[in-house]
Amino acid sequence: GLSQYSSDPRTEWDLGAYTTREQVLEAVRNLRYKGGNTFTGLALTHVLEQNLKPDAGARLEAEKLVILLTDGKSQDDANLAAQTLKNMGIEIFAIGVKNADEAELKQVASEPLELTVYNVLDFPLLSNLVGRLTRVLCARIKEKSKENAGSTVKDILTDMGLQLSPTDLKISAVTSKSMHLTWSPPLRPPKKYRIVYYPSKGGTPKEVILDGAVSSLRLSNLTSHTEYLVSVFPIYDTAVGDGLRGVTSTLPLSSPRSLRVSELSHNSMRLSWKAAPGATQYLVLCSAAPDGAED
Repeated sequence: GLSQYSSDPRTEWDLGAYTTREQVLEAVRNLRYKGGNTFTGLALTHVLEQNLKPDAGARLEAEKLVILLTDGKSQDDANLAAQTLKNMGIEIFAIGVKNADEAELKQVASEPLELTVYNVLDFPLLSNLVGRLTRVLCARIKEKSKENAGSTVKDILTDMGLQLSPTDLKISAVTSKSMHLTWSPPLRPPKKYRIVYYPSKGGTPKEVILDGAVSSLRLSNLTSHTEYLVSVFPIYDTAVGDGLRGVTSTLPLSSPRSLRVSELSHNSMRLSWKAAPGATQYLVLCSAAPDGAED
């Protein structure tokens, strides 16, 4: 599977799109390069939520590897997104070209770094990595497959009571700055939950990792009068359940009410109003009325 990214990640093809080496190579030849910004954290989140799902061709029993190719320093938090993938058993290989930040590559990549981090001065030099990278990737897949040989998808699903995902997401106690999430856990709680939320009209996704025994969360420090997309992902030792999704808008900020004017003189007046809940300061603007106006 392949995704390109700048400020908006784009899936070029899913894991299940092609079945032969020739088809993949033809797709690569027809690929158009996507220039732009470097939001690596957003791209890694896109890979997790879009490209490593069963409906995109991902198989629960297969080892998950992500190869990140970047020519610049990330403009968002790549480390947080990478850590989420690594916590779920997904291995990350980081390849830097030209202006890539090597310290960031080492943060993002899985251990051992001598096998997972590569850096070259220009794009043509990437061809020198192909042989070694291929051998390392194949060796890692074989090694991890042996580690997990005792568990099959059938075993996992039976053990989990045939239900890997939570249900019945409810969003309540919505204010201008916060909301409360609750959901019904699967028959057997996961190891952890990953909650991702962000404004529907664009914005950097934020996430919270919870213990699998917890099934509620209060999101705070939100932007007022904004529609948010919320996803809840259950994380197991050897699998990730489907996400539970919801959409809710925060309330607009409350306004002061009942403005009154008193104690008028030739150069002063007193203003009073009913307080706006949650306001910490007020901005009062005053200007002369146009000539001829009554007020």
